[in-house]
Amino acid sequence: MGNYKTIRTDPDILNLLSRLPVDTANCLTNEQLQHLKVAIGSGQFRKHKIDMRGTFPVPFYPSRIYFVFLMGRNIRALSRQEKAIALSHIILMLIMFLALSLSLGLILLYLLKSTLGINLLEGFSLGLWDWFKTFMS
Repeated sequence: MGNYKTIRTDPDILNLLSRLPVDTANCLTNEQLQHLKVAIGSGQFRKHKIDMRGTFPVPFYPSRIYFVFLMGRNIRALSRQEKAIALSHIILMLIMFLALSLSLGLILLYLLKSTLGINLLEGFSLGLWDWFKTFMS
């Protein structure tokens, strides 16, 4: 019975009632509002880009197992630990990007040097220029 007294102060019901005409909102009983809340739910947790739900049987067991896979944009405020993890991932991705860019830049400079015929150390080669020439032909 306690739920019926407070149903009109529930945020979901207040939202529903605010979108109805005043006379219609006033004539709904607490029991009807309770059933409407159960029927429509809050709705704020149902908007996901990926929403996969299903069940599958377990061999030699009389019940079925259900699974739920949800994925969408996180609109919650992050905790301190989540912010630290996100920052460490950003730093890791930045380091990986810089390392890849630096490696690619050095390889391109080496190929340019080899194309121009410049030898920095006589009798020493990484073999990259020879591999590149055979790869391109």
